[in-house]
Amino acid sequence: MAMSHVTRRSLLASSGCALVGPLLGPLAGCADILRGPVYDKSLEADEASRVAAPVEPPAPASRLALPPLFDDIEKRTFDFFWATGNPKNGLLPDRYPSPSPASVAAIGFALTAYVIGADRGFVTRAQARQRTLTTVRFFRDAPQGAQARGMTGYKGFFYHFLDMKTGTRAGPSELSTIDTALLLGGLLHAQTYFDGSHPDEAEIRAGVDAIYWRVDWKWAQVRGHLISLSWSPEEGFAPYDWGGYNEAMLVVLLALGSPTHPVDESAWSAWSESYRAVWSRFMGYEFLAFAPMFGHQYSHLWIDFRGIQDAMMRQHGIDYFENSRRATYAQRAYAIANPKGWFEYGANVWGFTACDGPGWLHDTDRSGRGRFFLDYRARGAGLATTIDDGTIAPTAALSSLPFAPEIVIPAIEEMHARYGKFIYSKYGFLDSFNRSFTSVDVRLTDGRVDAGFGWVANDYLGIDQGPILAMIGNYRNELVWDDMRSCLPLRRGLERAGFRGGWLARTG
Repeated sequence: MAMSHVTRRSLLASSGCALVGPLLGPLAGCADILRGPVYDKSLEADEASRVAAPVEPPAPASRLALPPLFDDIEKRTFDFFWATGNPKNGLLPDRYPSPSPASVAAIGFALTAYVIGADRGFVTRAQARQRTLTTVRFFRDAPQGAQARGMTGYKGFFYHFLDMKTGTRAGPSELSTIDTALLLGGLLHAQTYFDGSHPDEAEIRAGVDAIYWRVDWKWAQVRGHLISLSWSPEEGFAPYDWGGYNEAMLVVLLALGSPTHPVDESAWSAWSESYRAVWSRFMGYEFLAFAPMFGHQYSHLWIDFRGIQDAMMRQHGIDYFENSRRATYAQRAYAIANPKGWFEYGANVWGFTACDGPGWLHDTDRSGRGRFFLDYRARGAGLATTIDDGTIAPTAALSSLPFAPEIVIPAIEEMHARYGKFIYSKYGFLDSFNRSFTSVDVRLTDGRVDAGFGWVANDYLGIDQGPILAMIGNYRNELVWDDMRSCLPLRRGLERAGFRGGWLARTG
């Protein structure tokens, strides 16, 4: 059974490599990108992309109105979370409609989805409150322990995948620091939003404190100041720590902000020093590189990085929001250049991130050229390595809406207008598509093939749906960002990491 896997996303990330191993150094894990049943040079970085003339994105334009299509996307994406979750315990499947366990990260996104649903009138505040309270009660009371079976977590962290009914560890799932952090992002958002006097809202706030306060971040620092990716009862800690620029920014900030088990401030300097080398130029844009777009999006769902800077960003004269804006423009520029010649890439057809794909296959594309295709993979275009098999994930563009609306809105409108019959359905955009893959007589890992259109994924993935909804909300009225500015643990984490300026200076 194919599963999306947030930790696997970083193991397969194509720039920065996201991992630091005790023996292999900061680029440990990069070779894994190029392992598998099929591989050719087309998966490597494109030299022309690296030597493009320097360029800067245009200054952000005046706020653009969202077309009606985005109302529909927002509602359908919300419906994914509301309809597929287990109302008895609040757990969300990793993917749908394929059978799958619950994804702890997807549940974090779901908690933010419920807030957006209440704000937009998709459900009432009371309905959102009840579903949120059910989720909080589950994680507050779920069994924690070192045993391999029958547990939901250990040391305050949670297993990446949980059984949808029992809520205990699914299969050989790892105790995941990043998935726990993404769950906590949603929990802390719920805590700040449900600030009323209703007894259920008071219970939500207290329950979130109980869950967050027991996470033992120091326990996960096993090789100095960096934080380990994961732990399992069978193997202990993974041989890698979070290093390089990636989505784990949220992990370190929440570890710094903990009121009970905080890591030392050196955790942030160790983290930021680990990605100093990935400041680079790609497609002419200079920024901290991470090839798949999810690494430039996840932490931004809950944190407004506009105008606040740590030492790294002060040195370079920008902030992390501008960094993600540049990454968005670089991805689009790569699609326009289309160095590998995939079908119909262009100014309004782009978006590369971790997503489903046809499978590990060597086949011909619609033009008769021999090509290598991939299954679930951390696709992306970057300086060190490019993982590009012709597969586009709409979430990569959609979840960049606040960074660059002037290029995201036209892209989403065009992909919907041209391809909506195939890629847009009950819960919005399906996970991914590949117009170059048209073979109908091969065994696929996932999805289906229309001989005229190409390959389309079968599933919606919770960790790809969540950023879509949160980022539309942030662009529409800064809903999530506005709530989270009053989140005291997050503020503490940012300040201990050395962030200054912007809203941090204006609010107390």
